[in-house]
Amino acid sequence: MTSADGPGGEAEGDQAPAHGVGPWEGAWPADERYDPELLRDGDRRNVVDRYRYWRHEAIVADLDARRHPFHVAIENWQHDLNIGSVVRTANAFLAREVHIVGNRRWNRRGAMVTDRYQHIRHHPTVEDLATWAVGEGLPVIGIDNLPGSVPLETYELPRACVLVFGQESVGLSDAVREVATATLAIGQYGSTRSINAGAAAAIAMHAWVRRHGDIAAGHLG
Repeated sequence: MTSADGPGGEAEGDQAPAHGVGPWEGAWPADERYDPELLRDGDRRNVVDRYRYWRHEAIVADLDARRHPFHVAIENWQHDLNIGSVVRTANAFLAREVHIVGNRRWNRRGAMVTDRYQHIRHHPTVEDLATWAVGEGLPVIGIDNLPGSVPLETYELPRACVLVFGQESVGLSDAVREVATATLAIGQYGSTRSINAGAAAAIAMHAWVRRHGDIAAGHLG
C-alpha cells in the first residue's frame, strides 16, 4: 500500500474536498469497522457511501475480498502524468493491483487519494514484470494502436490478465510488445493519432468489466 493520512483527511498537502458527511447522529454503531474519530468529526474522504465512517483498514479488507483478477501496468520511463488517473480508474473498476514499470516515483495528484485503497507494485524493468506475470500464470496484454494490433472490441479478454499501457508520448515499448500475448488497439474514427493514456486505460478496463464483471454489483453505490 502507499501513503497514509489522518482518519478524516486526505493525502498530505491536499485540502479535504467539500463533500462527505458530518458527525454521526444518534447512538454510535458497535461494529468494529467504524472509526471513532470519523464518527465524532465526520467523514470527508473520497469514498462511496457504503464506506462512510469506516476505518481505512476495514475498507481495504472489504475491497480485497472482492477484487477482480485483472491487473493493470503502466510504463513510467518519463514520469508519465497519467499514472494517477490510471490508478484512480483501477480503483473504480477494482483491479487486483496496479504495476508501475520503470521509475518508482510517480505523480499521485491525479489519483485523488485512491492510491490509499489500491495495491501498487513496482517493477524496475519490463523483464521483471514479465517474470512476475509468468510466475502468476497471467498473460500480458498490451494496449496500443500499433500496426498489427488486434481490435480490443473483438478480442476475447481473459478473465485473469495484465493490461499494460505505455507512455503518453511514445506508447508501448518494444520490450512490452515482445513479451505480450497480444497487443490490442482501441477503435478510433477521428483525425487524432492516439487518445490519452488515462482514457485508453479506462476504456480497456471497462471492456474487461463488460465481459467479466458483475454489472448489477457495479451499480449498488
